[in-house]
Amino acid sequence: MPISKLSRRAFVSLAGASVFAGAFSTSALAVNEAQATALIEKAVADINKVISSGKPVNAMIKDFERIFAKYADVNILARSALGPDARTASKSQLRNYTKAFQGYIARKYGKRFKEFEGGKVDVIGGRAVKSFYEVKTRVTLRGQAPFEVNFLVSDKSGQNRFFDMIIEGISLRLSEKAEIGAMLDRRNGNIDQLAQDLSRAG
Repeated sequence: MPISKLSRRAFVSLAGASVFAGAFSTSALAVNEAQATALIEKAVADINKVISSGKPVNAMIKDFERIFAKYADVNILARSALGPDARTASKSQLRNYTKAFQGYIARKYGKRFKEFEGGKVDVIGGRAVKSFYEVKTRVTLRGQAPFEVNFLVSDKSGQNRFFDMIIEGISLRLSEKAEIGAMLDRRNGNIDQLAQDLSRAG
């Protein structure tokens, strides 16, 4: 496989986890463009540090989980991935599942950091889209042309966080929704079993 295709697919995996369309389409904007852009600039700076750190993979995974927990709206992403079952799950089920989901994302995507040594991510700018902001970044990897990754930012959780990433038309949220949905189906809708298995998956 050509290195450009491998690297691009790896970045989709690394980057990749609009949320509930109705929730983000009607309310007024609170977060502004400068705040949304600043959030992603900080996230990108942390990602670039990990890429260039030269740390072992396990250490990179821990760093990625901290970045994910700090800048992403993990609750929204986890609930969106779970789908309609999130509305009927108990508080303890959601808490355990969300914690497992966070670790799963870190292990699944964080292990790909080694493939990005020598690359970098740069923030291009942001724009308002309905009741959230889209912040565009440019990803430069060795041996291929740069490509864009878009972060979707909102303050629905009470803090400015990104709730989706779009990499060349591929949504982190939708990709994980399909994956988690399939896993839940294989467990006959058992959320407790899903959380247990997610804590070891990735």
